[in-house]
Amino acid sequence: MKKWYSIGITAVTVMSLMAGCSTGDKTAQSSTSSPQSTGAQQTPAAKKNDPVTLKIMIPGDRPKDFDAVIAEAEKRMADTLNVKLNVVFIPFSDIGQKTQVTLASGEDVDLVFDAPWVHLNQMIAANYYEPLDDLLKQYGSDILKTRSDQMWNANKYNGKIMAIPLSNSYYQGRVFYIRKDLREKYGVAPIKTYDDMIAFAKVIKEKEPNIAPIITNKGAMDWGNFRKVFDYDTHISDTQIGTNGVLFLKNNDGKVYNMFDQMDPTVWSWITDARKLYQDKLMYQDVLSVKDYKAEFKAGKAAILNANDFGVNADDAAAVKKSVNGDVEAITLFKQEKGANISDFQAWNFLALTHVSKNKERAIQFLNWTQQKDNYDLLAYGIKGKNWEPVGEDQYKKLNNDYAWFPYAWIWNPTQDRYDQGLGADTIALNKFTANGDNFTPSKLAGFTFDPAPVSNEVAQLNTIRDKYMDPIYIGVADSQTYWDKYKSEAASAVKKIQTEMQKQIDAFLASKK
Repeated sequence: MKKWYSIGITAVTVMSLMAGCSTGDKTAQSSTSSPQSTGAQQTPAAKKNDPVTLKIMIPGDRPKDFDAVIAEAEKRMADTLNVKLNVVFIPFSDIGQKTQVTLASGEDVDLVFDAPWVHLNQMIAANYYEPLDDLLKQYGSDILKTRSDQMWNANKYNGKIMAIPLSNSYYQGRVFYIRKDLREKYGVAPIKTYDDMIAFAKVIKEKEPNIAPIITNKGAMDWGNFRKVFDYDTHISDTQIGTNGVLFLKNNDGKVYNMFDQMDPTVWSWITDARKLYQDKLMYQDVLSVKDYKAEFKAGKAAILNANDFGVNADDAAAVKKSVNGDVEAITLFKQEKGANISDFQAWNFLALTHVSKNKERAIQFLNWTQQKDNYDLLAYGIKGKNWEPVGEDQYKKLNNDYAWFPYAWIWNPTQDRYDQGLGADTIALNKFTANGDNFTPSKLAGFTFDPAPVSNEVAQLNTIRDKYMDPIYIGVADSQTYWDKYKSEAASAVKKIQTEMQKQIDAFLASKK
């Protein structure tokens, strides 16, 4: 997967999640074979269906022209699927809590955005989501064929498809946004390395006292944790319970590393570097209170931020130009070399069908409809000729900013997705590189999914404690050693139990592959 929005979200405790579960009958077991290989075809709509309204909960902001786009989609479906769409947009900071509370209450919702970095594994374990294998065979032929067997096989849970992967590549592109106009104003050469970027930050501190050199997000995207994306020495990465700054994978060796047991020197260097940036006032000083770090950057209040996706998002660039007449460029430390990067081929974003949905078949029929080229173009880019125009078969040109790009939240697939022409040839080349699974060294854990049920209380406990300590440590706001010791004193017991259970499951998975 390429884009995603890997923004850290306050985790929902699994105890409350489990308490909110329905006590009704469990869903039927589904086939565990790869559905794409069946050749099943969607049953065509022979006549107009009875009307239904699908309620869909996704993260982000409602685009200006969203109502017009939905009206066109409903018009196209009127004589066949006869579906109306009630799409509810939720701020990223609230998506985890809001979806959990809504489903726990039994409210009638059909489709829900979820992700490993929200609470996907926990929600699956708590039986909130419907297995999809049989429904996809019967109603989802286009959903199946727009994703490779490689993607489907890597995104199952206990052998079943429990949510539709939303992705267009096999690696999350990451960059740093740089205020290009300020870099050029002060004669700073194009930035090639992390050290170059910090040197630029020091120039901003000296020359632009009203602009913070660096601003960063909280959670998975905080400054210190972001550094692991470009770790090519040991390939440190998060485990499947998300970012907590303690449990990591590395060396592609199938081992779970616990930083409370023995701190990795690379991880500690990220922590102490963040602390120094904050103490030297290179980091935005009120960073923990900022709710939308991109908004601060777009308002011209910072010169550097870390962001998802290769290149500069057109909406972000337009906002900076409008607010301070500034220009933005993106730099990445990603190695575009075959085999240099490891991928488990898992998606960061998913769309799940809820167990309580009364419109399960129609929901899958609708999603199948979205995976057809003209319909995907409509929902992904807006009204053709008004919001966008096609450029060849795989690119598009934005005509305005009235329909923000958000297919990652509900319909994204690697077959129908177009590249924004405005990204430029180099960025498009990076995106195409990451869309080819053969360019990556497969992770030993490709296809593994962690079942958190045996340690659900410990995961919930860690998530709660993490929210107190991780960001202050990895953004550098608090004294590194003092806060690390506090974090360890409160979370070490839970972390050890999670590590032990996760390693047990990994060992069993690896043994089954021999």
